[in-house]
Amino acid sequence: MDNAGPILIDLVVVVLFMAGFAQFRQPQGARRGNLTAAVALALATALVLLRDPVRGWGVILAAIVLGGGLGWTVAARVTMVQIPAMVAFQHGAGGVAAFLVSAVELTREPLAGLSVAKGSGLLGLILGAATFTGSLIAGGKLLGTIRGTPILLPRHGLLTLVVLVATAVLAGTIGFGGPEAVLEGAIALIVVSMGLGLVVALRIGGADMPVLISFLNAASGLAAAFCGIIIQNRLLVVCGAVVAASGSILTQIMCKAMNRHLASVFLGFGPAASTRSWLPVEPPVAAPPSGPEPVAPAPPVSPPAPGPAMRATAPAPTIEPAMPPQPPADPLSAAIALARDAKSVIIVPGYGMALAQAQFRVVQLAKRLESHGARVLFAIHPVAGRMPGHMNVLLAEADVSYDQLIELDDANPRFPETDLALVVGACDVVNPAAVLTEGTPISGMPILNVHEARHVLVCNLDARPGYSGVDNLLYSRPNVLPLFADARQTLEKILDGLGE
Repeated sequence: MDNAGPILIDLVVVVLFMAGFAQFRQPQGARRGNLTAAVALALATALVLLRDPVRGWGVILAAIVLGGGLGWTVAARVTMVQIPAMVAFQHGAGGVAAFLVSAVELTREPLAGLSVAKGSGLLGLILGAATFTGSLIAGGKLLGTIRGTPILLPRHGLLTLVVLVATAVLAGTIGFGGPEAVLEGAIALIVVSMGLGLVVALRIGGADMPVLISFLNAASGLAAAFCGIIIQNRLLVVCGAVVAASGSILTQIMCKAMNRHLASVFLGFGPAASTRSWLPVEPPVAAPPSGPEPVAPAPPVSPPAPGPAMRATAPAPTIEPAMPPQPPADPLSAAIALARDAKSVIIVPGYGMALAQAQFRVVQLAKRLESHGARVLFAIHPVAGRMPGHMNVLLAEADVSYDQLIELDDANPRFPETDLALVVGACDVVNPAAVLTEGTPISGMPILNVHEARHVLVCNLDARPGYSGVDNLLYSRPNVLPLFADARQTLEKILDGLGE
């Protein structure tokens, strides 16, 4: 029972860490949860340093100060638009730490034959190196330095298979080989694993990016857990396993939101975003007549049948993407009139809201509408934004009541009875092409059925396609009033028109 004391201390740290995680379930508890988890991780780090003989305390303290100061500076300066890329970078940093620790432990005292520690080190090295390059590609796509749509190399599928086989062969050779195999093969395995992360992440883009981010989260946690096994650290195993489990659950949620299987996202089984041959199943809706008075809504669109792809009900000729209808003579006045008369409003935020930093104006408008007697809700699509929970973070920053946030399954039955749906910077997640069109990157994806509301206001920057590259058929519906401009400026004008 000599280990009873250390085990009890570790258990306290783990419980504290889990208590922080538990508070993430509600926006108002997220700040406390972050602080609680940070305290737990600080205690875990201190325990590791105190329990193990450490030489070179000056180097360790300098690394803590330098790394902590750099992290604090970056986090303080990053904007809400850059947060998804920063999260991807953090996953990559975790991957670097994992494969470096694994490589050091594998080569420090290389053993002959396969063992639990050796196998864990190899898995930590592979996952860490692949997560590193995959996260760099994801971060580049989210920042716009790399093209956001899938990038397909020549014979991309075959190349992916070759890299997978090479990774497995190298890992097997090192695992079952002698000490010399570890020393000679570790660098080769790192290079091949980095290539694996590269080819997998390149072909993912568009609306599938939240799936990639959550998967990288799970991969970095799993790599950390395997590192914990090879260095025999219980706390690292537990913390890594918790991150891996939560990331895996989140990845499954993202795949369900996209109506895809994980294999279709990562291996390309399904439509590619570069395809431009999609055909609308029904012709575009005619433009509404000019004038400030709203017109009757179009009939609701039936939801898609389950399955990864939609099947056209009838052949259709090639149709050019529908152009947005001509707005009324005074669209802003029409928008203000719709907002003033609405008794039920559902606001749908998207990545454009983050770009315009319009979340505070959105919340201000919601409160103004409530003062006019309207009931206001916020409908959050699981893949809205560039990472899981992106819109929730933005709205929590603007102090939106948690009771006003509803998810897709709860929101869609409400739209037919909603007077006004207000789209702020959202495109793919409200695009009827997911229902009406086959062969696109979003075909079969469940969307927020804003087109079923009595009236729809769209506060997007312009009529260009969203991140998936698919033209938005919402703009051509007769019950939709597009207000193409900077979302924050548009909302400010509507607020001015509504008065105090």
